[in-house]
Amino acid sequence: MVNLNAMLPLDGCSVAFRDSGPGGRAVLFLHGAGADHVSFEEQASAVANSGRRAVVWDMRAHGLSRPNRSRITADRFVADAEALISELGLDHPVLVGHSLGGNIAQEMVRREPEAYSGLVVIDATWNSGPLGWMERRLLHLAAPTLSLIPARTLPGLMARASAVTDAAQQDLMRAFSQVPKRDFLAIWQATASFVRPAPHYRTPIPLCLIRGAQDRTGNIAKAMPAWAEHEGNGEVVIPDAGHVPSQDAPEAVTTALLRFLDTLDEAR
Repeated sequence: MVNLNAMLPLDGCSVAFRDSGPGGRAVLFLHGAGADHVSFEEQASAVANSGRRAVVWDMRAHGLSRPNRSRITADRFVADAEALISELGLDHPVLVGHSLGGNIAQEMVRREPEAYSGLVVIDATWNSGPLGWMERRLLHLAAPTLSLIPARTLPGLMARASAVTDAAQQDLMRAFSQVPKRDFLAIWQATASFVRPAPHYRTPIPLCLIRGAQDRTGNIAKAMPAWAEHEGNGEVVIPDAGHVPSQDAPEAVTTALLRFLDTLDEAR
């Protein structure tokens, strides 16, 4: 596990983070709902070892960034990420977001595209993509449905739905078990609120889309290929990986991420 050795006091919560220190291009990792910085452990180490600056953190109400005393909302997650970037003086960082982290990163770029040099989204739904009536209904029913699942069984259920390898499932169960059910439901609702269809919107900065071939969560298996086609961008599909390919198949995700960062450097 990466040692988070610093804290940033924010409204109602102090968030734990680790900054590999000044170097090349900065990369900020944003983990998924209920997970923590460990989901990007191998990728962050590889980025730092490549001479770049890697920043990992536990988002509000996750991992070591607890307790949280403020209301959990989409805007607060965005504000927290922006505060960490400002505190560390990250210059046009690349945002790497998984699931919820990918939704947050999309929103950050949508609000202030000139502040970032690249966007990597891993197994997250397409914030601005079209939604059919059934997808809208399922999106709104997700949190109420999860609320019916007993707290003691929710971490295991979510871990098994998210990963296909035993090691990844075990680590996700550890992470999910640290998040109280009431916080997890609020986090889930915040995630859903990022989805705002905008048919003509295109990502204005370099984009890399990565998806586990066996991801069956939400509408991701449908939305990410459609997003790639819309952008004319293509996607990296990771075999033998589910919703969390950074842990199911860490080497393949690391390779795709470093290749994308290399193309950004070459384009300078």
